[in-house]
Amino acid sequence: MRSLDDVIETYVPMEYKRKMLLLTSILWMYDAAGVLVLSFTLPSISQVWKLSIAQSANLLSATFIGMLLGALSVGSLSDAFGRRLSNLLYFFLTFFPTAMLGLTRGFGSFFLLRLISGIGYGGLMPSVNAYLAEFMGKSLRGAFLVLLEASWAVGSIAIGLVSVLTISYSWRISYLVFLSGALLVLVLLKLPESPRFAFKKGGKPSLEKILKTKIEEEIQPLREAKVTVVEILKGPQARKTLMIWTVWFTVSFVYYVLFSWAPKIFAQHGLTVTRSLWFTFFMMVAQLPGYLSAAYFIEKIGRKRSLQVYLAGMAVSSILWAFVSSTFQLVSVALLLSFFTLGVWGLVYAYTPEIYPTTMRATGNGMAGVVARIAGILAPQYGGFMLQRNASFLEIFFWLALLSMFAAVIVSLFAVETKQQDIT
Repeated sequence: MRSLDDVIETYVPMEYKRKMLLLTSILWMYDAAGVLVLSFTLPSISQVWKLSIAQSANLLSATFIGMLLGALSVGSLSDAFGRRLSNLLYFFLTFFPTAMLGLTRGFGSFFLLRLISGIGYGGLMPSVNAYLAEFMGKSLRGAFLVLLEASWAVGSIAIGLVSVLTISYSWRISYLVFLSGALLVLVLLKLPESPRFAFKKGGKPSLEKILKTKIEEEIQPLREAKVTVVEILKGPQARKTLMIWTVWFTVSFVYYVLFSWAPKIFAQHGLTVTRSLWFTFFMMVAQLPGYLSAAYFIEKIGRKRSLQVYLAGMAVSSILWAFVSSTFQLVSVALLLSFFTLGVWGLVYAYTPEIYPTTMRATGNGMAGVVARIAGILAPQYGGFMLQRNASFLEIFFWLALLSMFAAVIVSLFAVETKQQDIT
């Protein structure tokens, strides 16, 4: 009798795995572009609508309030009705309301549509993550999930380039380009259900239908569990859950303080609006090597040690902001922090589905996303508060460094290594 991991390893061809990686990566790119487009357009929107820093922070937080709602709903929906349906639903809520933001005329309608699109962003990420993970065997799962997360950088870079090149004409262009997502819906309608979900719901016959092949071996049954938030906080799951929540909160908080307010931070250092946007764009570019290096090290030295190294790198590069004395140093430190932060994102997205059994995976992913969204709601408010009172770089980034180091210690104490391990 073989494990489902071994069966998937054997019967899902490499070509098909690459195809699924490509399709899910495109969805992820839209998600990233939707979340980060506001970082590039907010300075212009605030200027045109004469928004205060507090109102700007509220627009940023609206995204993450919506993402919190999306993360809260995705686990139950995905576990009950399947990954395919949840992908379709949350992708529609990602691209369509985002495109409609380009037609808004004031703060109120923008806030509402941003909240709705946030539901799509927050639900799509864990849904797609669980979907791809369940097409992978243990030999490629970690690397492919980090590569999926790397598409966040590609989406960020793409929308950053669009915004920087069109912002002088109108900030609305950056939102209207999301209408292109309608073409992807036709592709998504043809996607199959994930092998694990099919096997859980319909046994071996459903799995054979999804894989379009006859499976001769008997397959070990999946362990059933009542999927609630309480379950992932009980018994052996509790320590892993609290550890992973700490990492998700930390990386989300640091990331969204940095990228929500990067143009404003650069501007306070004496840079022009145009140069601030370009430097923010280069920070997006620095995300990509962060992801790719994480994809290498996650299989080379393992999940736990990689997280320790990249979280410590976040802490060190955060505190270095206090000592910059030139534009070159400022940009260099920003790129370094971007590199380590996105490395942690890649690692945690690959690691999280591996620490939960199939029956809990979507719920575990979704609740980790909830924690990240709570951090995302708080991060713009923290950044806005600090900027409003003209806090020094040392004051702003000291707390980010302390939080990053705390997370590194928690990983050292409580993380378990899942490299080359079956997921149950």
